[in-house]
Amino acid sequence: MSAPPRPVRLLFVCLGNICRSPTAEGVMRSIVAEHGLQDTIELDSAGTGSWHVGSAPDRRARAAAAGRGIELAGTARQVEHADFERFDLILAMDSSNLSDLRALAPAGQRGKVRLLREFDPAAGGELDVPDPYYGAAGGFEEVFDLVQAACAGLLAEIRAGRLP
Repeated sequence: MSAPPRPVRLLFVCLGNICRSPTAEGVMRSIVAEHGLQDTIELDSAGTGSWHVGSAPDRRARAAAAGRGIELAGTARQVEHADFERFDLILAMDSSNLSDLRALAPAGQRGKVRLLREFDPAAGGELDVPDPYYGAAGGFEEVFDLVQAACAGLLAEIRAGRLP
């Protein structure tokens, strides 16, 4: 009897790990659960910066998620060098995060760092998930919508065997 396949491991990354990346993790966790894939896809989130390490997700992000029946749990952490070995795909929320992650990644691991919105078929040329932290009130809802579309596309790619 052969061993079951190793789970696909995904890490969502933004700047501080209190808004966009925990939203993406929460949304993806919900989608994965809907499809009964909790044993085949492992999820986490982190930030490129250390400002919010140990903090819960932003209350506005939690409120936007709760309004759609999704809980954002966990505490912020910073990306570690071991993450590049541990995860199959590291999904940056914007081009600045992407650049920071590729600079941190060992040479052989840079290819696993991608923009999350690459998986949103409606994204067009705009692949950044905007940072809502200092923005207008509706920014957290917009982030949720963008992340939800990208996570659905990401799961479709995984299920089709095109990732990681």
